[in-house]
Amino acid sequence: MGAGNVISPQAHEIGVLAVGSHLENHGTALPIDTDSKIAAYVALQAALKSGAKFLGILYAATEYHYINHGNHISANELALKHLLPTLRSAKRCTRIKKVLLVNGHGGNIPLIDYLEDMEKKLDIKIAFNNKIVEIEGPHAGSGELSMGNVLGMVDESKLEEHCNFENNPEVGMVGFKEARNIDKGINEGAEVVENEGVCIDNELGNKMLETAIDDVIRDIEKLLD
Repeated sequence: MGAGNVISPQAHEIGVLAVGSHLENHGTALPIDTDSKIAAYVALQAALKSGAKFLGILYAATEYHYINHGNHISANELALKHLLPTLRSAKRCTRIKKVLLVNGHGGNIPLIDYLEDMEKKLDIKIAFNNKIVEIEGPHAGSGELSMGNVLGMVDESKLEEHCNFENNPEVGMVGFKEARNIDKGINEGAEVVENEGVCIDNELGNKMLETAIDDVIRDIEKLLD
């Protein structure tokens, strides 16, 4: 089937599934499901522009043991009890042959370790796009705030309160001492937020969203080869 706006008739064989986190503190100016909303937006826009099938979003998420700012499950449970059944149902109902996971939550990266096994079990190709996480910067910082504001989910009246690190230690992960000691990148991001604070920049937010969407489309094109 080649109807609609597609970059190739084979685009219909590719599914795009967002993975984020629905229950994770993001300070006071951003909602608790920020990662899921951003990932879903990027995945949907890429699907609309490419003709790939939008599969929605996975409802569960995992996180590293040294980061505690939400409600998460183990990577093993996420992969085998949530992602695997979701992809099995998607394959059966939509006749996809390939899937691209669009990740908006850094804690989900361990899912990559399970993809090869799931490919064998499902007989489909599975790719993982992590562009949102790669470019967004410190957790609940200027990057996420700017993207969130473009999408209309920031309460700007709470921006000052957002940087009360005593009440919101997850912002920039400033208050997460163990995570900062373990992960050099987290510590560097926390220092930036401590020293510079956060801001909303709609131009930056638009650019980051467009960059992520374009990168997902490029991955969809690779899956067509």
